Amino acid sequence: MSAKDTLEKVKQLREITGVGFKDCKKAIDENNGDIEKSIDFLRMNGIAKASKKMQRVAADGLVSIFEKDNNFSIVEINSETDFVAKNNEFIKFVEEISELTFLKLGKMETLLSSKMKNNKIVKDSLVDLISKIGEKITLRRSSYIYSKENINFSYTHSAIKNNLGKIGVLLSLKTNKKKDEMKDFGKQLCMHIAASSPLSIEEKDLDKKIIEKEKEIITEELKNSGKDPKIIDKIATGKINKFISDNTLLNQEWIMEPKKKVKDIIKEISGNDKLIISKFIRFKVGEGV
Repeated sequence: MSAKDTLEKVKQLREITGVGFKDCKKAIDENNGDIEKSIDFLRMNGIAKASKKMQRVAADGLVSIFEKDNNFSIVEINSETDFVAKNNEFIKFVEEISELTFLKLGKMETLLSSKMKNNKIVKDSLVDLISKIGEKITLRRSSYIYSKENINFSYTHSAIKNNLGKIGVLLSLKTNKKKDEMKDFGKQLCMHIAASSPLSIEEKDLDKKIIEKEKEIITEELKNSGKDPKIIDKIATGKINKFISDNTLLNQEWIMEPKKKVKDIIKEISGNDKLIISKFIRFKVGEGV
């Protein structure tokens, strides 16, 4: 690593940690210029309690979708504030990362080591952006939908630009209908998923740990409310069935016509044809952070 590169790395590390030049230089030298390892080195040596910016919560940001030839990728990149999420430099970074996410089939590890237009890898470019903007920025998650047999759709909610917003949805349908025939329904179902936030397509796909946790919470609530112990199990069963219905896509009330469930609409639209929801992905900025 050249003296110029070393100096730039030291500058970045100082900005992120608030530690002096000499200690940052030593950390960079000891860790071959790797910023994250250098931060850990400073912490392990008691020089930095934690990286000043990296310990803060990044729960804002953007979700970006990239699409080409019925293939879609989605990535969530977080910032601390909405102000930064609207920053042109941040937006350009997200857009370039979005395209790279598509090229790397949504694989985060491969993405982080990919080279950007500035000839730096994503991981190092991210550190540069943090140093420049002054907020914690993280590449939180990414995914990809590809299928030759299925037809795929996407939707971006609260979009500030095309395919760039606060909620992103990817949807894959298995059907013998043509995409043009399914265009309106595909978009509506994506919008439904964005609004209704299902956890799975149907009950068999729902994480059993989530159901058990919900059952535990419901049972405890009923006990604390003074309900007769004899009827607690019956009430809890009814409530957990409601929870499953509310959180599985096929059993949710259709947002366009709440008297019907999603599975009823699918039955109406499909007629004698096949129509199956194969997969959906929903990213909401900051959800669960």
